[in-house]
Amino acid sequence: MPQPLEYRVTGMDCPSCAAKIEKAVKKAGVEGAEISTASQILRVPLPADDSRRGAMEAAIEALGYGLDEITGDRVASPPAHLGAGYRRALWIVIVLNAGFGVIEMVAGFLAGSQGLKADALDFLGDGLITFLGLLAIGWSLAWRARSALVQGLFLGAMGLGVLADTLLKLGAEREVEAGTMGAVAVIALLINVASALVLIPHRAGDANVRAVWLFSRNDALGNAAVVLAALLVGWSGSSWPDLAVAVIMAGLFLQSSGVIVRDSLRELRGQG
Repeated sequence: MPQPLEYRVTGMDCPSCAAKIEKAVKKAGVEGAEISTASQILRVPLPADDSRRGAMEAAIEALGYGLDEITGDRVASPPAHLGAGYRRALWIVIVLNAGFGVIEMVAGFLAGSQGLKADALDFLGDGLITFLGLLAIGWSLAWRARSALVQGLFLGAMGLGVLADTLLKLGAEREVEAGTMGAVAVIALLINVASALVLIPHRAGDANVRAVWLFSRNDALGNAAVVLAALLVGWSGSSWPDLAVAVIMAGLFLQSSGVIVRDSLRELRGQG
């Protein structure tokens, strides 16, 4: 049986991205492909000289993702995002996300807002994922999978904590400071915009920038949901909108964490 082709996929940041890539591979007439959101590795049961290879690669790249073929345990050529300028930009994004995540978590406790806590979790998660991803550039596939497993477990534990805390407050009467909640959510939106702007000079030819733009877009939707919840809290005088947005955001976060853990374990079993 021929050795399967393996690629590192750049620009893939969530389970829905993996689903799009799998669909593109199937449309190119290739069955049995495996893709991991943990290590961002695509395995395709094709020999290197198969005529379907070109069509498959073109279909994936047309979606905006980058492919770096892997030989042995490392990528054959360094990805485009290894430049010092791009690394520096990523460090700025890490500091913005992690730093504001801590601030927003404190604000969530002061305002009594579960929605702010859940949004802070998203900021901290993005900062951690970007940080470990930056450190893992050039690592072996096994160590990349271990890094992803640590991310998944840590973020899952934080997500469970926020969800459990929110559920415990469902039956309790409490006051949420809608003004503080809305103001912090607006600042969070500006932080996401700033993170994206930092990467604009590096957008050409680097599919990883696409991932950060997707993160910023998704985070902006989460910020908008918190702003809307704050308006509803202020209008109704009830804490239910705040609790609802927190449960939804924590649930989505746990789902992504579960996918990362599953794919990490599969990668590690494959390396064993």
